Amino acid sequence: MKTAQDILDLIKEEGVEFIRLQFADMFGNLKNVAVTAAQLRKILVDKYRIEGQVMFGPDCGYDGELILEPDYDTFMILPWRPQQGKVAKFMCDVCCPDGTPFEMSSRTILKKVIRAAASKGYSFMIRPECEFFLFHLDENGLPTTVTHDQAGLMDVGPVDSGENARREMVLLLEQMGFMIESSHHEDAPAQHEIDFKEADTLHAADSIMTFRFAVRSIAKRFGLYATFMPKPKSEEAGSGMHLNFTVYRDGVNIMDDMKDTPNKETVAFINGILKHSCSLSAYTNPTVNSYKRIMQALDDSRGNRAGTINSTYLRVRDSLFEPAVELRFPDSSANPYLALALIISAGLKGMEDELDKRIEKKISFSSVSELPGDLKSALFCAKVDPFIKEILGEDFAQIYTEAKLKEWNDFMKEVSDWEIRNYLYKY
Repeated sequence: MKTAQDILDLIKEEGVEFIRLQFADMFGNLKNVAVTAAQLRKILVDKYRIEGQVMFGPDCGYDGELILEPDYDTFMILPWRPQQGKVAKFMCDVCCPDGTPFEMSSRTILKKVIRAAASKGYSFMIRPECEFFLFHLDENGLPTTVTHDQAGLMDVGPVDSGENARREMVLLLEQMGFMIESSHHEDAPAQHEIDFKEADTLHAADSIMTFRFAVRSIAKRFGLYATFMPKPKSEEAGSGMHLNFTVYRDGVNIMDDMKDTPNKETVAFINGILKHSCSLSAYTNPTVNSYKRIMQALDDSRGNRAGTINSTYLRVRDSLFEPAVELRFPDSSANPYLALALIISAGLKGMEDELDKRIEKKISFSSVSELPGDLKSALFCAKVDPFIKEILGEDFAQIYTEAKLKEWNDFMKEVSDWEIRNYLYKY
């Protein structure tokens, strides 16, 4: 683990002049303040104070102060910034003024879940697969959904017109410490995927936050706009954030012996996730647009259920080299800290319920219900599931639900182009 002095020495050695103190709000939006290297020593001692409302939005009613506590192990230099006057970043914990963890910070919630799992001997390695689109900017520099790219799955240049930008992303991400496994063009024109190696739970969540920030920043250098919006074009495939889980008990991979069939612990972990999947979706798929992607899967009767094939929302990967449980329904509009906290807790709850009662179960894919078809339905599922409040806390769950219901109601007040096309000339 790095110390404050390690960081100060590195900043001096590398000629870093600005440092971004980054943190996530309740919804997974990346926030930050920039400080100069000259001020960092003071900030590491006295901490940087922020207004608490930035965590929830101005209408939340929270007006207290909070402080940022940099996680020294997340320090990295941003390689796309100028080499003269370098810029670096930390991910920060959000704490109360007395230095105790702020219980309504999503990073704090995830760390609490990690500790609870560790107390039972469990740990996790997670490999994200993040999809995104690269679109053109208009003459005013604003993002559009326009692309000249006509490539499909795993096509190459020159058909894949985003190839150079994607390659630059991979190279710069590696300079930041990411271990990139592969990258390729995805199904839809202008859609891409970059996969990085598995990491422990907290590192995986931090990496997703940093990945989204880096991809957007690098795309801008190419005159492009990178979006992780789940479904920006109605006629094309949507973008997901697939999460591959490997479960360890006392440091031993419990999935190593599931080449032919999942063992009891893995089955219990999966069943816990399946049991709460509808309420989880309010957090793994937290936007109105998320359900346009999910509804697309209904075109395939298997696509919104669980199973062992690529079109399903949960897949048991029984590969000889990479046995894992893959969740395919989350998307990158999710707060990764909340998504991982809830998914892991649901899996652990399943293990506790089934193993403690010595229930020998199989995964009953045919009995799994469909995911909710819209955000309002997902929020209702989460509201009536006591498991959600147990993990997030009642206050957090209430503020989140109220904010998301407002988002839904705002959407329902809008008159869409589809309504104009279908109703204006009929009535």
